[in-house]
Amino acid sequence: MNDAKTEAEKAPAPLAATPSKRRKRNRSVSQTVQYALFVVLLLVVAFTANWPVLASQFVRLDIAARLFPRLLTIALKNTVVYTISGFALGLVLGLIIALMRLSQVIPYRLLAGLYIEFFRGLPALVIFMFVGVGIPLAFPGSEIPGGTYGKVALGLGLVSAAYMAETIRAGIQAVPKGQMEAARSLGFSHRRAMLSIILPQAFRIIIPPLTNELVLLFKDSSLVLFLGVTLEERELTKFGRDLASETANTTPIFVAGLCYLIVTIPLGYLVRRLEARANAAQGRS
Repeated sequence: MNDAKTEAEKAPAPLAATPSKRRKRNRSVSQTVQYALFVVLLLVVAFTANWPVLASQFVRLDIAARLFPRLLTIALKNTVVYTISGFALGLVLGLIIALMRLSQVIPYRLLAGLYIEFFRGLPALVIFMFVGVGIPLAFPGSEIPGGTYGKVALGLGLVSAAYMAETIRAGIQAVPKGQMEAARSLGFSHRRAMLSIILPQAFRIIIPPLTNELVLLFKDSSLVLFLGVTLEERELTKFGRDLASETANTTPIFVAGLCYLIVTIPLGYLVRRLEARANAAQGRS
């Protein structure tokens, strides 16, 4: 009897759960609850939404068929043209402002800083209204080259330049200072070293954020409707709104939104791939 009691006393007590195991168990329970709530929410939406009404209002195939081919040959084409022209102008202007921001000349830095703060602080809609109305009033008889295409390029370019200038400045400052010092020791002037050595490296660094800016500009091109465009100058949003008014149905707007997704989702995927590649390159270095 005593021997049995002694053996029972010598038997190891069961180990208590370690803190890491408890955290893992709590995390598993929390995730299970979240998944269950998500499934419940989906079921509630699936069984309470009025799908026939939604389909008749947003997915009328007969109305969607009437959008083609003008949706592609006019609306999507104009949206792409507006975006590329605004991006090109913004990139050139942003590069100039970034270099002014980094200049040793104080007035240049002040002007660049004021530009960036001003155009980043104003809504893009205000800039478009200024381009469409303010400039003709300020300079009577003057016209922006390119008509509506020139106005859209100017509006998008002014807005995007403020953001791209800061992106380019950050990219230039991310290049090791030794690159400039090495170039100057080889006899390069500051300007030549900046153009030939620093800027190419900086642009490799900032390709992902610049691509992201292109996605934002693609969506901001919808502001062209405030400039008063002709039927042949409409972009996706204006085109969808006009057809929605004609058909008394929102299917055209829904289809136009799908066109935005068809372009922006691949661009977003490209941004993630470029960022992953840049991070991998930094890890190897």
